[in-house]
Amino acid sequence: MSGSRVIDGTGGLRIVRLANFVTPASGGLRTALRELGRGYLAAGHEPVLVVPGDAETDELTPQGRVITIPGPELPGTGGYRVLAGRTRLRQLLEELAPDRLEVSDRTTLRWTGEWARRHRVPSVMVSHETADGVLRTWGVPGAFAERTADRLNRRSAWSYSRIVCTTEWAEREFIRIGAGNVVRAPLGVELERCRPGRRSKVLRARYAEGAEVLLLLCSRLSVEKRPGMALDALATLRASGVRASLVVAGEGPLRSGLTRRAQDARLPVHFLGHVADREALADLQAAADICLAPGPAETFGLSALEALACGTPVVASASSALPEVIGDAGIAATDTPEAFADAVRELLARGEDDRRGAARARAELFSWDRAVAAFLAAHDAPARIPHHPEVAA
Repeated sequence: MSGSRVIDGTGGLRIVRLANFVTPASGGLRTALRELGRGYLAAGHEPVLVVPGDAETDELTPQGRVITIPGPELPGTGGYRVLAGRTRLRQLLEELAPDRLEVSDRTTLRWTGEWARRHRVPSVMVSHETADGVLRTWGVPGAFAERTADRLNRRSAWSYSRIVCTTEWAEREFIRIGAGNVVRAPLGVELERCRPGRRSKVLRARYAEGAEVLLLLCSRLSVEKRPGMALDALATLRASGVRASLVVAGEGPLRSGLTRRAQDARLPVHFLGHVADREALADLQAAADICLAPGPAETFGLSALEALACGTPVVASASSALPEVIGDAGIAATDTPEAFADAVRELLARGEDDRRGAARARAELFSWDRAVAAFLAAHDAPARIPHHPEVAA
């Protein structure tokens, strides 16, 4: 990878980033895009993020320039849009003349890797989910899902200069096909915003409503996230005599069905919808006793890492990458309500100070500074660019 432009006398790179499936209610992907953009900007580069929306906009933000171009809404996804107009996006890419291309969508935008090859632009595709994992959550049989994923991944590995995976778990499907251009770059967490000191007994009591245990699900309510597992685990715990309640922070197409299930089963569940206030979300993550992360196709799990930073241990799907992220600050459970309930009980058996201290200590291994440096390394871009006033812009 080579080539650069001079930006404000710094010699930084214009890193154009493309992302689909981003909405105002998005969670981990939106957070990652924001924090990486801020980090690129602080390192002296020029990040430009292009996302789909209902209208065309172009604005400067703390994460750099953000361009929104109209894209159709996908039915049944709760508001997700895609950059479907290839002609408009191709024109925009040529206008922006990127030094680097970073793509956060491995399906509809895969053609941009070939565009980058033709224009001699070094490119990176970020694998935010595993192809076979997503296919399986949508009901595709395992063997067929693996074959389909391998075919897609071979094409992606050929199209892009590098594939970035956030965990070893996510990297496996590319190792399986022998891809030699895969690098690993873990994400980070805001350790100052997400901290144990935010824990509030008053807030906990508001949602626990007399229950002994307050569980939290912080997730998009869509099929690949398996949010119903949280309700099943809650029902299993209560049936065994554990007085637990659940608060759900997240929006998505499954919300109405989950709400009906909770009402019909008389389960103590608070559905908050999307919590846009990040400070309020951190307060909620700190107030919970245990966070549930049942998504089997998660390749990192930012919301779970935020919970750890707030001192809240996590029970995660053993099928996902989260066991690699949470370490001994949580428990990996097989994808059954009984296993999730057992894991909750096991965490509760640990002393509160011990389990909350271990959660925070684990989160402190992940910072956005390290994540930004790793992503910039994948771009062959310097993490810090010295300012030379004598160089003309």
